[in-house]
Amino acid sequence: MINQTISVEALINAPSEKVWELWTGEEHICRWNAANDEWHTPTATNDLKVGGKFSYRMEAKDGSMGFDFKGTYTKVEPNTLIEYSLDDERKTSIIFDDQDEGTLVTETFEAEDSNSIKMQQQGWQAILNNFKNYAEDHVDTNS
Repeated sequence: MINQTISVEALINAPSEKVWELWTGEEHICRWNAANDEWHTPTATNDLKVGGKFSYRMEAKDGSMGFDFKGTYTKVEPNTLIEYSLDDERKTSIIFDDQDEGTLVTETFEAEDSNSIKMQQQGWQAILNNFKNYAEDHVDTNS
């Protein structure tokens, strides 16, 4: 399963500059980065530059499990593209594509071999859907 890629996408009803701000801001990441209401991201650090590192602490709200989602940025084109390598060396790219209806966000990532492809696709899509809801709720605000 190593190196098999999976893609998820969502059309966000917001301009790419706002989508980028909400996607990359540490204070925002902690508000949207969860697949469901039973999980959360209590802390996030994000040094958004080539060679910069990020770390998101993802935990079950009941404290039963958690993990650090960490990696290093390999390419950053503001409002357009983010590429990174996870600490386990899997690659991910995120494209922010301006469209008439908003911004199409497409994440493509290399699958890991611990969980099924379907489970990984569903989990990443759920997080992206959570981001979409968060972003669209914040499109007309400064926070």
